[in-house]
Amino acid sequence: MVQMTVFMKGAEVAAGMKEALLAEHAALRGMGVDPKLAIVRVGARGDDLAYERGALKRFAGLGITAQVYELPEDIKQADFDAEFGKINADPNVHGILLFRPLPGGLSDEAARRTIDPRKDVDGMSPISSAMVFAGAKDGFAPCTPGAVMEMLAHYEVDLKGKNVTLVGRSMVVGRPLAMLMLAANATVTICHTKTVDMPAVCRRADIVVAAAGKAGMIGADCVTDRSIVVDVGINVGPDGKLCGDVDFEAVSSIVSMVSPVPGGVGAVTTSVLARNTLRAARLLTKR
Repeated sequence: MVQMTVFMKGAEVAAGMKEALLAEHAALRGMGVDPKLAIVRVGARGDDLAYERGALKRFAGLGITAQVYELPEDIKQADFDAEFGKINADPNVHGILLFRPLPGGLSDEAARRTIDPRKDVDGMSPISSAMVFAGAKDGFAPCTPGAVMEMLAHYEVDLKGKNVTLVGRSMVVGRPLAMLMLAANATVTICHTKTVDMPAVCRRADIVVAAAGKAGMIGADCVTDRSIVVDVGINVGPDGKLCGDVDFEAVSSIVSMVSPVPGGVGAVTTSVLARNTLRAARLLTKR
């Protein structure tokens, strides 16, 4: 019997989240709170603009306020710190998304350390990271790891006892996702550039998450017919089209489940961002 691969579509997951988001937004508005996300962008990188468009569209569809604060690419560090400080202190702003990395010559260290943890809806501050690594329920994990967890839950993938291999160890995806999966009782292995025989490590896993930022690095040699593959990578291929870290054509006829790029995890990330913003607004009303 030929196995039918399940394609994990982000739009389906986002649709499943919408009702709860609308209900929470309505509840907050009933309390006199107008949740607001501040999107802080320095310059106009293409990937930042693409994510921004998706976020604005998602928030508009939910009726949640989102405002873009665009700063010039040549802004001085002191001026950036001052502008970010104003946004951070604005009582009408409940969540802050800062696009990183910042342009050359700027450091986001001051922003990471000064952002109000209750507004840190993309989990960039050391306090947010500490909460995630401690397994605290009141911290904000970065939105992409949150989207991976949401996708797996939607497609009824039980992580308890599963062997998970994460390819990529960044503080944005790999490491916080490892903590979330450990909290769900998975057994987690993290691969990186120094891993010996990475394809063999991936083949032993029940679930493979590709988050290394290298197009097509997860191929047929990394999977089996029982593999569940989640592609977090966003790359531009030689043809100018978006592609992931997974060689989709090579693995999609082999594996049990796989998420596409585009149309996979990225489509869920903005819904997680919206949920975090609503949660931040509720936290801030408890002052």
